[in-house]
Parts: sequence; C-alpha cells; structure tokens
Amino acid sequence: MVPMPTHSDQAATTQPQRTQRITMVCSGNICRSPMAEIVLRQLLDDAGIDHVEVTSSGMGGWHVGERADPRTIKVLHQHGYDGAAHRASQFDPRDFAELDLVLAADNGHVRQLRAVARAPHDRAKIRLLREFDPVAVAAGDVEVDDPYYGGAAGFERCLAEVEAACRGIVEQLAGDELTPRTPG
Repeated sequence: MVPMPTHSDQAATTQPQRTQRITMVCSGNICRSPMAEIVLRQLLDDAGIDHVEVTSSGMGGWHVGERADPRTIKVLHQHGYDGAAHRASQFDPRDFAELDLVLAADNGHVRQLRAVARAPHDRAKIRLLREFDPVAVAAGDVEVDDPYYGGAAGFERCLAEVEAACRGIVEQLAGDELTPRTPG
C-alpha cells in the first residue's frame, strides 16, 4: 500500500496532497460495495477530507449498468445517504495500477482479487473493509455479511457494519495514516 503523505511532508514540499484512490468490491456491486462507496464518500465529505476518491465494483458482471438493489437504496435513504445515482460496474484488474486500496466485502472476494492481481504490490493493496473497524477486528468478524438473500434486517446490519468500517477509515485518514488492522 502506498503510504499516506503527512502534514509535515506537505509543509516541507508545499505540494498539494496526492489523491488516494480506494475502491470497494463485492459480488455484483448492487448491495455491499455501493453501500460502502456511498457511506465513505459522505463521511469523507463531512470530515472535509477531499484527497480521497472512492469507487466500487463487483467481481461479477451480471448487474453492470443496473441501479443498486432497491433495498440498498432504501436503507441508505432511511439513514440520510443518497444511493439513487449508483450504477453497477465490474472490477477490472487493470485498475490495480490506479488504486491505493482495494477493500473487499468478504474473504471470497479477497481470494478472487488476489487471483487476478498481476503483481505482489497489487495483492498488497487488497484488504477486507471491516479490517478498519477495531470492534470487528477484536471480535474476529471482519467480513461484511451479504444481505442479498434476506430481508430489511440484513440490510440494516450490513449498513451498520459498513458505517463502522468507514468511520475507521475516515479516522485514520484524518490522522494521516491508512493501515488496516488484522484479527489477532
């Protein structure tokens, strides 16, 4: 992973802070990853952090061009987020070159991403989203549950998991570091 520039580095060079690029990945880019993209964008905006670009995609291409799942849009809206503009896309391994961090929803996605990563430095960019939630790490539960085959409660739980992880990302970025925690 590319280290985050610090404020002291910026002061010494007086150059603008380099844009960090983060993408969220799940299966079809209609539930977990768009939820994480939308939440992280909003939290970054609320925190005044403008040097991070956030996108999302799915490992499979079966939903490309579609809106997020209506249940995703509904739970986001109920919690003050706007997911109406999202359109699903498929992860392209060529994107590794432009990305600093690839955050997967679960271990299956981590395995798929590592399989398509061409270089060790690309594989090093792949992490689980919930590795940024210290409570999830302490509990040893760092996968985002897939709400697709369930009801509203699953989407609420998914949003809570995503928000906790995204708050951890924002907290670290505000402190000029971006280091996921690993269950220990």
